[in-house]
Amino acid sequence: MAQYKLVRCTINGKEVEQMVDVRASLTDMLRNDYRMTSVKKGCEVGECGACNVLIDGECFNSCIYLAVWADGKHIRTLEGLMSKDGELSDIQQAFIDEAAVQCGFCTPGVIMSAVEILESGRDYTDDELRKLLSGHLCRCTGYENILRAVRKTLDKRLGKV
Repeated sequence: MAQYKLVRCTINGKEVEQMVDVRASLTDMLRNDYRMTSVKKGCEVGECGACNVLIDGECFNSCIYLAVWADGKHIRTLEGLMSKDGELSDIQQAFIDEAAVQCGFCTPGVIMSAVEILESGRDYTDDELRKLLSGHLCRCTGYENILRAVRKTLDKRLGKV
């Protein structure tokens, strides 16, 4: 017998509430109830990073994060990065400019990890960036282009360019 709980949270700046099965993952809630299709179902065991979202500013694998744990939290998905007038964020544009998008399946999760990195306000070496982005599996092997996109955006935000 399934048990349900009311979850109240903020998704991409919008306050929402939803009755969820206590066994449901945050991935399932975001995709099924709110149509946040950028949150990909990859491995479903927290290994690939395709489902990454920001929860209160910190990146999490939403596939292993229960939806009920999101109660009272602020969640950001890739859909929340675009401006109200439809303009891409700087990191999204950098992914396009640097051809860091290949098949695109891993891209939303990688970008959400990059957002956490960029919002830290810190500078990182390329080795540190590689380590911070290492929780993602990209079958198209676009890692160098991804690194260039994150580096480019980080340098711009820090006024190095």
